[in-house]
Amino acid sequence: PQARAVAERAARAALDAQRPKTPAAVEISIALGDDALLARLNREWRGVDGATNVLSFPSTGARGTLSEQGSRRGPPLVLGDVVLARETVCAEAAAQQKSLAAHASHLVVHGVLHLLGHDHGSESESDAMEGLETRILAALGIGDPYAVPQPGGHAQATVEK
Repeated sequence: PQARAVAERAARAALDAQRPKTPAAVEISIALGDDALLARLNREWRGVDGATNVLSFPSTGARGTLSEQGSRRGPPLVLGDVVLARETVCAEAAAQQKSLAAHASHLVVHGVLHLLGHDHGSESESDAMEGLETRILAALGIGDPYAVPQPGGHAQATVEK
């Protein structure tokens, strides 16, 4: 029920963490789809069969123009779309013993960082992106999503109200 608020809070945190690189006015679409939709999108756009938890679709030219936007006036810069697969996100949260809100927040942050040009194609890029995600989530009161669950089966990722 709180999906919209969770997504908006996570997206704002990711954008705020990238200021001043991110222009003041940006537009991002965040969609919650089913596994069938994500499987279709994954196949059509990435050539990969099967659903995935999150996909990002940067707007044409947005990545290359971010640093030039600064305090530009006018309509918001359309960064792109982030799409989450509800069934996969729910299953992963349960398997990783994380709250659904914490896991969804992580995936929204991850997707927004992709829209901002971050990637994890190499080990150094992956390390940098994971570190940034962890810092953004910590600012939201969410534990390290890459941490190993503690003995007794309790995960470190929690959401503070």
